[in-house]
Amino acid sequence: MRRTAALLGLPLLMIVAGCASAGSDPTVDPADSDPRRDAFAQRATEVAGAWRPAPTWATGYVPMQDATVLLGDPGFTEETKTAFLSGWYRDQIDLPAAKPADGTIRFPDGTLTVPLVSAADAYGQLDQGDPPPCDGRPKGPAGPKFPGGARPGGPTIEPGPDGPVSSSAPQTACVPLTVTAVKLGTAPVRTSRGEAQVPAWLFTVEGLAAPVARVAVAPQAVTAPPEPAAPAQPAPEGVVGAQDVQSVDGAELTWRLGVGSCDTAITPLVQERDDVVVVGGSVIPSTGVCNAMLKIEPVTATLKAPLGDRPVLDVLTGAPLRLAAS
Repeated sequence: MRRTAALLGLPLLMIVAGCASAGSDPTVDPADSDPRRDAFAQRATEVAGAWRPAPTWATGYVPMQDATVLLGDPGFTEETKTAFLSGWYRDQIDLPAAKPADGTIRFPDGTLTVPLVSAADAYGQLDQGDPPPCDGRPKGPAGPKFPGGARPGGPTIEPGPDGPVSSSAPQTACVPLTVTAVKLGTAPVRTSRGEAQVPAWLFTVEGLAAPVARVAVAPQAVTAPPEPAAPAQPAPEGVVGAQDVQSVDGAELTWRLGVGSCDTAITPLVQERDDVVVVGGSVIPSTGVCNAMLKIEPVTATLKAPLGDRPVLDVLTGAPLRLAAS
């Protein structure tokens, strides 16, 4: 759903506070000029003008976040969070290998019927391998994997994708998440058409208070985001790009900037239009000796209107930004 006259004809909107409060007016006074902000404005205008998505952006399924979604607060411990972020799983159930009937994605502006994958295929996408062994710790509890079966020595390290994903020792115990049940349901996913309810396999995981959902849409029904159209000119001095979107809450938008570890005066900047939102930031680069490490800095701003289905574009690359993994 596109906005109508609410934002049409408005001048460039720039948010320069670390977190503009709800109801505040973030419009910059034209007389209050700043070279970095002005450079951002010029580049953001070029990026917004070059945005030309294919028709599938408005008609297909273009996910703008990872296909693994947490349905609520999981109540992570340090160990379970490490396992979730690493994709370490083991199953104690029979996973249906049959493909279900086609499912329906429900967008704010309509629906789309799509083919689905089986629970077994979804689990195969969810499971990124076994954790590396930890000295003196089992990888998981011993016990039956299937009814009537036994796992006398705990899970084994299987070849291929279920082998250890890292040879370095992690900081927490090397214990995978145990899947105890699965059912077909839906999960909220941010897409090119706003937040949609998407068919997903919901995995019950031992030790987590919320299910882990894996989107069930078959790969042939998924459309990739368009290639970015970055401006030809190099990045302006003191202007930094966005890495991803961290959260969307109505009109409140949080994104993460990539800044130098010695940069100062980190300021979020945004150009808000009727069809797109361009984000980035400005910094004062260090003039002294500093390392070349990239620091990820979250920043928040309040838009003039809820984000809705508008894409969020990076001011440096012109790429549409994905919602960061939980």
